[in-house]
Amino acid sequence: MSHPHEGPHDHDHDHDHDHDRPVADASVRVATPWDVDAVGAVQAALWREAFASLLPAEALDAATAEEFARVWRQSLATPPSGAYRLLVACAGEEVVGFAAVGPSADPDATDVDGELLVGGVTPAARRTGHGSRLLNATVDTAGLTGFARVRTWLLDTDEATRGFLQAAGFAPDGARRERVTGPAERDVAGEVRLTVDVPQ
Repeated sequence: MSHPHEGPHDHDHDHDHDHDRPVADASVRVATPWDVDAVGAVQAALWREAFASLLPAEALDAATAEEFARVWRQSLATPPSGAYRLLVACAGEEVVGFAAVGPSADPDATDVDGELLVGGVTPAARRTGHGSRLLNATVDTAGLTGFARVRTWLLDTDEATRGFLQAAGFAPDGARRERVTGPAERDVAGEVRLTVDVPQ
């Protein structure tokens, strides 16, 4: 199991405006160790949704909520070097989404390039504005930790997430890469990178 910061970039945010169906007590906050089980459950659901047709069965079976939670618990207890932050979106007290932001590890990155590393909103909580709040908070958090730009990678077939991100100001910057999804030579998935400037 990979570190959560190296997991799939499943930005499964809701794609409607916040006013479509208001949510009482909706919020975004910094995650605590008590949130890791809920974050693990959301990430496992997103992983299966995004990669069910791309990853071999053994990889999907290993991507359990418990395993994701274990790695997040370890990450919060001994944070990696650099300005990493884990945020959670909440409906009342229930965690319904998460996002991790940290330094970009891309070869062309500079000290002011942050990255939305992984995140999303659970399917049952979409179309209620959680994704927009989470994305805005992630970009704001990146700015507060010294980043001038935020990058993110997503599957080049994920038109819904690309549309959501572009509506929020992200734009393709021309970078592409391939993610290995299995042992065979054909087991690769294309990804594109989108970038946004942090508001000053």
